[in-house]
Amino acid sequence: MNGPRVLGQVVDGQTRCIHYRTVLDVIAIRFSCCGEYYPCHRCHDEVPGQHPSVPWPVERRDARAVLCGVCGRELGIAEYLGTTDCPGCGARFNPGCKLHAGLYFQPPTTCA
Repeated sequence: MNGPRVLGQVVDGQTRCIHYRTVLDVIAIRFSCCGEYYPCHRCHDEVPGQHPSVPWPVERRDARAVLCGVCGRELGIAEYLGTTDCPGCGARFNPGCKLHAGLYFQPPTTCA
């Protein structure tokens, strides 16, 4: 994979880590708190002396913060949340990752 470096417990060249390593686990997230890419929240939090992670604010949905581990394309947050596969290479993303989206991206607020 070409692109930014990915920190944490990466186990292969497509950003899989010791926590999430299925064939579909091919993204890394750039954390808003430090600007570094990690395969998952657990990899970020396991770094000794690491600061707490902070989700990307809603108003930053245009930030390029998701890295395709197959082709190295950086996706904007809104772009990633609106797709199931990489617009660059077609690699399928794990749909289960969206269950953790709140750990990385602030959810939009709704008015009642």
